[in-house]
Amino acid sequence: MSEQRAPDDEDDALERIASRSPARLGVGRAGPRPRTETLLEFREDHATARDAVLTRVDDALLEELGLVRVRSLASDKEEFLARPDRGREISPETAETLRECCEHDPQVQIVVSDGLSSTAVEANLPDLLPVLLEELGDGELDVGTPVFVEYGRVDVMDAIGEELGAESCVILIGERPGLATAESLSAYFVYGPERGTPTSRKSVVSNVHPGGLPPVEAGAQIADLLAEMCEKRASGLELREDDREFAT
Repeated sequence: MSEQRAPDDEDDALERIASRSPARLGVGRAGPRPRTETLLEFREDHATARDAVLTRVDDALLEELGLVRVRSLASDKEEFLARPDRGREISPETAETLRECCEHDPQVQIVVSDGLSSTAVEANLPDLLPVLLEELGDGELDVGTPVFVEYGRVDVMDAIGEELGAESCVILIGERPGLATAESLSAYFVYGPERGTPTSRKSVVSNVHPGGLPPVEAGAQIADLLAEMCEKRASGLELREDDREFAT
């Protein structure tokens, strides 16, 4: 016959579980409704998530980091949210700006975009980008002129990489915010970028934020993956298939 747990033990177990998860666990209720504190926290987190989507990355940060600023085909935030396809492409005028202001034919082209969270860019980029550039420099990889794309989707890196003749490309982009965090950034990679590149040929490092993969550590991981891509001339499933063949 199993031993029954005391209520205090159950409360302690719940507290331990809740402390290890950003989920709303054991928040209780007041009758059929959430407690006031729980409701206010929910509304605060929801407002933070909305702000992450709707606000812009600070111009001063982009200038400080030396990013060439361009825009996708989306003319404003409303069009960007309603027409994801517009965020994946650039105009002929933007392509000309890139060719005039950026290094051509780099081994690695770095692209940054607000995506669905400007907050993620502002929270992570100041620590991540310097480490990434330093690690790539130590690996003697030729790095192009870093670019910031306003209203960008992941696949906008294909268009930019193609226009600049980059061997490989990485985009650091704000992910859709949730109620746990609005600061999550992801890095998507492609070797041989060109318009229409399928997702299967792309790699990703995700969940970059202070409470997940720290941005400094992410910068080093991203640099390592870019070096591996350039060495093996592959990305996505092709890169993993190459790893399996090497292991056998």
